[in-house]
Amino acid sequence: MNIVDIIAKKRDGLELTKEEITYFVTGYTNKEIPDYQASALCMAIFLNSMTDREIADLTFAMLHSGDVIDLTSIAGVKVDKHSTGGVGDKTTLVVGPLVAACETKVAKMSGRGLGHTGGTLDKLESIDGFNISIASDDFIKQVNEIGISVIGQTANLVPADKLLYALRDVTATVASIPLIASSIMSKKLASGADKIVLDVKCGKGAFMETFEDAKELAEKMVAIGKLLNRETVAFITNMNQPLGLAVGNSLEVIEAIDTLNGNGPEDFTLLCVELASEMVRLTHEGMRLEEARQLVEKAIEDKTGLKKLEQMVAMQGGNQAFVIDTSMFKPSNDVYDVVLDETGFVSALDALMIGEAAMHLGAGRKVKTDEVDHAVGIILTKKIGDEIKAGDVVAKVHANTEPTEAINIIKKAFVLSSDSIDKAKMVYDIVR
Repeated sequence: MNIVDIIAKKRDGLELTKEEITYFVTGYTNKEIPDYQASALCMAIFLNSMTDREIADLTFAMLHSGDVIDLTSIAGVKVDKHSTGGVGDKTTLVVGPLVAACETKVAKMSGRGLGHTGGTLDKLESIDGFNISIASDDFIKQVNEIGISVIGQTANLVPADKLLYALRDVTATVASIPLIASSIMSKKLASGADKIVLDVKCGKGAFMETFEDAKELAEKMVAIGKLLNRETVAFITNMNQPLGLAVGNSLEVIEAIDTLNGNGPEDFTLLCVELASEMVRLTHEGMRLEEARQLVEKAIEDKTGLKKLEQMVAMQGGNQAFVIDTSMFKPSNDVYDVVLDETGFVSALDALMIGEAAMHLGAGRKVKTDEVDHAVGIILTKKIGDEIKAGDVVAKVHANTEPTEAINIIKKAFVLSSDSIDKAKMVYDIVR
């Protein structure tokens, strides 16, 4: 077996065997196959796609390229959630505690952000003292005791994915559904959860801009889960505008806490309840979705979800007073109004442009080595369907540097219409 024959086979649109796929992943991870041959195979996959069985075999080989987390010492069924990424996406901060409050175990490994805004770990580090690097024994003990922990991924979790993603990034092969699906699912499967819920974003601020592409990716990932004996459900959700009103690390944590207090934005609250309900249903045999939804809504009403977040923060070294009193957060005091001179209804609000504006402020990273400024960000005051009169404030910018460029981007993100527009739909479809 040799890599040249494997490249030629996929170049010609033929199906690779499990042994050929494993040979490639192992050889590339061990640096026995050079970048130029790996990039050739990635391009062949990009052009000719893969069958569900090939994608499952690729996922399996990648997840076994490094550590596979053993969560068997955590009692009960474990569930994980993954989002394909978007602007203002702070759902883990709400969904995780709500699910834990419904007696379901959430042992989650998350990542940092690159581009747009910060990742879940960056947001959590807005809380003074919060530690995302606790020891594995403490991680398992915490999940057994309170039902939830969110930490950073181990250095040796799916090393094949780290290598392949870096290569795809510089060879124009990132936008390959088989490669995206295997990248996401290898990390989720290696993280050890029994059940997986996926939030596949669709729209201007998402990697999958069209519903058709998002649906295909969702179906591929659910198929991988089925082939590898891990029940997986994928939601296809709206990312044509930012999720919620807050974009930026500490601002998003404040919004998440407000949501757990029952005071969150309508669209964000709806999505959190839907995702959390599905996670609870999956982990309680025989439970109907409506029963699960009632439990989740009760966890907001009686503040038990909020209490779980407070417990998690305390057990991971953070100052739990931040959860009790959000005035402890210190967003920038330099706040600038973004004003439009037009009148009409918001017909579009480009999520990607809002994310880029937040990145210009310092809320995200242009390269991995960039430091994130937790104090900066954007609070939207108008979204799709809202009416605007000339001179209205459509957003407030928290900045520590001159925000002119960010403000100009935000203005361009708003598109107005003379006709009234319906509020944007949040969940487009669910793939089970």
